[in-house]
Amino acid sequence: MTSQRDVFEVSGPVHLTSVNWNCLHYQRSVAASLVQGAYVLERDRQQNRQGSEACAPPWWESFHFEVIRKLIDDSDFSIFGAIHEYRPPISLQNSTVTKAPRFVIVFRGTITKKESVSRDVKLDLHLLRNDLHQTSRFEIAMQAVRALVSAFGHQNVWVAGHSLGAAMVTLAGKIMAKDGMNIKAFLFNPPFLSAPIERIKDKKVKQGIRIASSFITAGLALAVKGPHHKSDSFRKLSSWVPYLFVNQADDICSSYVGYFDHRKKMEEIGAGNIGKLATQNSVRDLFLSAFGMESESLHLLPSANLTVNSSPAPDFKHAHGIHQWWRPDVDLQSKVYLYD
Repeated sequence: MTSQRDVFEVSGPVHLTSVNWNCLHYQRSVAASLVQGAYVLERDRQQNRQGSEACAPPWWESFHFEVIRKLIDDSDFSIFGAIHEYRPPISLQNSTVTKAPRFVIVFRGTITKKESVSRDVKLDLHLLRNDLHQTSRFEIAMQAVRALVSAFGHQNVWVAGHSLGAAMVTLAGKIMAKDGMNIKAFLFNPPFLSAPIERIKDKKVKQGIRIASSFITAGLALAVKGPHHKSDSFRKLSSWVPYLFVNQADDICSSYVGYFDHRKKMEEIGAGNIGKLATQNSVRDLFLSAFGMESESLHLLPSANLTVNSSPAPDFKHAHGIHQWWRPDVDLQSKVYLYD
């Protein structure tokens, strides 16, 4: 039975009858719709929905995109993403179209259906172990990103993903940024692997925990790496400003709110250098480094354009879902954090 959430006409951004590509609201909504299309592509495959019964095409065709390649996992042959090309009709040629992406590469998150859940959960575990980069699915994704950027330039390629897919986008974006190519990236509910401090309601307690954690992390960094250590990796990433979309009620990604805001708080109390040192290290990475094993936690980002959804969420499914990011009635606040 087809879920109503898969049907564009029922659950999609049908209110977007035209797209202003100069506006982040429209960019976010279309990017999220394309990511949802990747989810529906895989569910179409699992349920053998073909031809007129397929639900996926409207999720990209409504915005004049075409799928030029499906990204298929080599382990279970599930569809985990897609490459879209923007092909607007001549009647839509206007000044904002020049701001549209030529290509968008999207990656879905975990699907809890028997045909794909085993592989997806294994990848979630790789994410927890911080070795997602060693998986064949990511290698396929990275090859697709590199090939498209090599052929058409990084300015013509956007990447977008949700949940596990957002982690893949983060990893791919970091790799490209270290090579000097800042690719435009949309991260919907990206995983932040740490204790869910955002659950704490008392602001003073929460701030106290963060300050103590920063001093501990900075102290460990000085002990392990020395007082003159500078993170070249973090410096190279500082000019890459991905678009992060998080929900305050989603424990998987909500810690990004405190991660960036706390750096500003540390500057306000005169401990900016400690805050900067702490924000580019994790206790886990430092312990591994002490034993000669290099590791770089995926969630450590120097800069970001962070959008927070503060609208009430009835449950985790809604707080973590992709559908929220094209709703016209959500309470969103955006702020740019640049690492100096």
